[in-house]
Amino acid sequence: MRVRLKKLHDQVIVITGASSGIGLATAQLAARQGAKVVLACRNQQALDDVVAGIRADGGDALAVPADVGVAADHDRILGAAIERYGRVDTWVNNAGVSIFGRLEDVPVEDQRKLFDTNYWGVVYGSTTAVAHLKKQGGALINMGSEVSDRAIPLQGAYSASKHAVKGYTDALRMELEADGAPVSVTLIKPASIATGYAEHARNYMDVEPRLPPPLYAADTVAQAILYAAQHPQRDIFVGSASKAMSSVGLRMPGLADRMAGWLIRNQRSDAPAGERADALYEAGTPAGGDTARDGARVPHVRKTSMYTHLSTGGRGLLWAGATVLICGTVLGAARGRRWH
Repeated sequence: MRVRLKKLHDQVIVITGASSGIGLATAQLAARQGAKVVLACRNQQALDDVVAGIRADGGDALAVPADVGVAADHDRILGAAIERYGRVDTWVNNAGVSIFGRLEDVPVEDQRKLFDTNYWGVVYGSTTAVAHLKKQGGALINMGSEVSDRAIPLQGAYSASKHAVKGYTDALRMELEADGAPVSVTLIKPASIATGYAEHARNYMDVEPRLPPPLYAADTVAQAILYAAQHPQRDIFVGSASKAMSSVGLRMPGLADRMAGWLIRNQRSDAPAGERADALYEAGTPAGGDTARDGARVPHVRKTSMYTHLSTGGRGLLWAGATVLICGTVLGAARGRRWH
């Protein structure tokens, strides 16, 4: 069944994890393009500030304090959206938390809590959204990661949760397609994004964490999300680095394993680990100003991704397809040599 999605200015969009980073960027961009946005996160004050800013700019926004790890909170989000706007057209499961540290050093209870947000939050949100969207049509957009396809050291629990999100999303998409449901299901796979992600993460290292380069601006992800809200997509890689990591992990897993040292070094900063109020169990304080949006305080942030632009735009699909074909051929040849 062909799924037809509305133009953004005709949509009501739910976004979880909306007070900072990717969620904030998506909310602001969607509102500027005329969408009505329903924003959810655990931090009431931060959420109210975001909504006030959107309304001051002429947008239409609603705040719903919620913990995505609680199933009933998703029913409240949907209920509030229907009460205010009468429907939901796109649901974005974006909320997430992370932990830095060797898996041997990360307590199991912390890993379970991470899954409550990153995996079960997606499951609860998807279940609520699909029950509504099947009646009228629309888009479900789940936030994966470049580590959905290829795990990395020092973020093992996070990688596992994003693998789980990918498996769940792919299976759900297949079931909805088999039912002929008018619901588009998209998995977004960003590369490293310059937000307050590392600042909000629980840390079990002796130094402060950081994300491995290259880093992209949050707006690159927001643009991909809003493209998927209007054009049915299976998945979208944000940043060529994300596509490259997936391809290398699939075609040359031995080479990907050998990148462990580089990945470890580039997730360890030069600053000693300090006291931090992370967001694993309690609502974190969003990184201020531009850091939450586009990483303005972080050097060498890529403001755009040509790969993502080409793969989500008209004729660019042809160029993207050609690029993938060429890369696949080169990687296949390399695999046949010694990287097994």
